[in-house]
Amino acid sequence: MLRSLKHLAVFVLFFIAPATRAQSGGVLHFCLHGEPKTFNPILVDDEASENIRYLTGGVLIRLNRQTQALEPALATSWRLSKDGRKIALHLRKGLYFSDGTPFTSEDVAYTMKQLMDPQNHSATGDAFRSGEGAVDVQTPSAQSAVITFPARVAGLEQLLDQVAILSAHSPKKEMAVLGPFYVADYKAGSYVELKRNSNYWKRDHRGRPLPYLDGLHLDIQRNRDIELLRFRRGELQLINRLDSESYVRLQKEDAAVARNAGAGLDSDHLWFNQVTNAPLAEYKKAWFRSAQFRRAISAAINRDDLCRIVFAGFAKPAYGPVSPANRFWFNSALPAPKFDPQAALALLTQAGFRFANGELHDSSGHRIEFTVVTNSGNAVREKIVTMIQQDLAHVGIKMNVVTLDFPSLIERMTRTFDYEACLLGLVNTDLDPNGQMTVWLSSGENHQWNPSQKTPATAWEAEIDTLMREQATALTDKKRKEKFDRVQQIIYEQQPFI
Repeated sequence: MLRSLKHLAVFVLFFIAPATRAQSGGVLHFCLHGEPKTFNPILVDDEASENIRYLTGGVLIRLNRQTQALEPALATSWRLSKDGRKIALHLRKGLYFSDGTPFTSEDVAYTMKQLMDPQNHSATGDAFRSGEGAVDVQTPSAQSAVITFPARVAGLEQLLDQVAILSAHSPKKEMAVLGPFYVADYKAGSYVELKRNSNYWKRDHRGRPLPYLDGLHLDIQRNRDIELLRFRRGELQLINRLDSESYVRLQKEDAAVARNAGAGLDSDHLWFNQVTNAPLAEYKKAWFRSAQFRRAISAAINRDDLCRIVFAGFAKPAYGPVSPANRFWFNSALPAPKFDPQAALALLTQAGFRFANGELHDSSGHRIEFTVVTNSGNAVREKIVTMIQQDLAHVGIKMNVVTLDFPSLIERMTRTFDYEACLLGLVNTDLDPNGQMTVWLSSGENHQWNPSQKTPATAWEAEIDTLMREQATALTDKKRKEKFDRVQQIIYEQQPFI
């Protein structure tokens, strides 16, 4: 997603039987690249948990990822009111959760209550918060539900694709699911075992029950080199994302197993800690809060070199916070990012910094030095920070690098705020900007540079808050895009993510 390098999504398929020759049975093996933080679909905000939600969760309306068309799922039909505040859903009859608990409209009402409860801090729920007031759910019958929001929710039907329905009555709580698989076993740090949900409602065009597979074995493996080695040995049948070096290697070995799927929606990006109560020196906080300082850092980074060396050409410098692959929402008017160390030094000079004898100092004489943290075991990010370190040295900045295991990194990012800068990526599963509310709203938990603000810390963040809420209630996509284009322009100017 955000401003840095837009990755080209590369997928590997070892063997998938076509639908016309599908045979039931078997277990597919592949890897999660991190520990799932939760199995509660309402609380998902990490990639591993998102993968499990997608495989286990049943949703009311499904967004077809290939055609971008909406398809009936747990709801056979629906009707959206003209003002975009109310949606009436007709539900499938005779469905059961994985543990045998019947599915009714009560489950829809319960799920929406949990989703919108502010105490749950649901990142998914943030996308539905378009106005003040409570969400009302009426259940006229077991097979019908009417959801009314306090204000228009743009893209409401698409957003429901992200909401896995919980059971209101199952003793297994969130472990009772309506999707094709359910979590049968989990060993922390080792694996997640999913088994076929025999109560899953969907069938193929010949009337055969889905899924065909008996289960999925998801090994928790952060090391991509080990993952690739196991794939080449035949221990894994699928890798859903490859780094460029591995992709090139596999292409040489067997071109049939690796597919370049083109530009993706995700990216890696750098940000500085702007949290007010972070345990950092005040003079460093002043640097990080300076838009000129952040723009200078951006100008000093050679993205073309990163794309060429780290990604072997399978990446593109980003223009702003949205990937060009997101054709409708991408703001094509943003200027291309330029590598310009002299412009970086000019910005720093304007901001009161002094460059002399190969070193940069602030107006109080402090040497410009900071530490970037990133997750250990990720060879791509380790290469990126090393190259950025070299780029910044040319403008007199001393940048240190520390790699941390992912739980420790998350602890610093979300609880202690004991870090200066971070290089990481955000997984973007939704084309619609409403799916990014938790990132752009100043109150959002994924507003990484300064999360969960009670009131916006800056005027430009306040403007983004207003624009994001306005686009969420605008009556036309044209108006929504105008608002979101302005959001992208502000992010480009302020550089909270680089």
